Amino acid sequence: PFGVESGASNEPDPGAVDEAAEADEALDRLRADAVERGEKMEATRSFLRELPILILVALVVAVLIKTFLVQAFYIPSGSMEETLLVGDRVMVNKLAYRFGDPGNGDVVVFDSPLEPDQKESIFGAVVRHVAESLGLSSPDSALIKRVIATEGETIEIRDNQVLVDGLAIEEPYIPENSRMRNFGPVTVPDGHVFVMGDNRRPGMSTDSRSFGSIPESDIIGKAFIRVWPPGRWGGL
Repeated sequence: PFGVESGASNEPDPGAVDEAAEADEALDRLRADAVERGEKMEATRSFLRELPILILVALVVAVLIKTFLVQAFYIPSGSMEETLLVGDRVMVNKLAYRFGDPGNGDVVVFDSPLEPDQKESIFGAVVRHVAESLGLSSPDSALIKRVIATEGETIEIRDNQVLVDGLAIEEPYIPENSRMRNFGPVTVPDGHVFVMGDNRRPGMSTDSRSFGSIPESDIIGKAFIRVWPPGRWGGL
């Protein structure tokens, strides 16, 4: 009679099953790795394609912030020593006087009455705006000084002392052994402020003693904090 040979089995070899499963898993991992590498390469290519746009958007945002809100200014001279040193960078709030007036003691940035308006190319304007937005430079037409007297007040310098409306003012920010020539008295016109540098050594600050009171409309904003170098970080 026909039959199954004694000792034979139709069951699959367990070892062969395990090897096949491992092979399938390895193949799945290879496929997954290939897909992941492809996705990463595509993401990198996509980022590189978008990078110029991202840079342009960042520059536009920086210029808009610089134009309307806050701007970093580089200190190019020693006219405000010891409050501000050459190479310091300060942040200037351009909204400070939209809803108020400058006050005595404020440190302000304003358009210099000594610099005539100059024409520049579009490319030059873009480069300048970007550099100014990053605090790498400051406009040649801008000065930074301290408000000493406001509209209607009379300022005078006598015997190395600043007097406002006949009263001596405290100036802890000026360097020791500063010497000031006598000046005034001069009354500040309406809508103007009288500004001076903190460095009162002879020839160190060109300010309202030379070019007169400045219109409040020429003020760019109020400097409120030093941000560079890190060791000199602090409010003004």
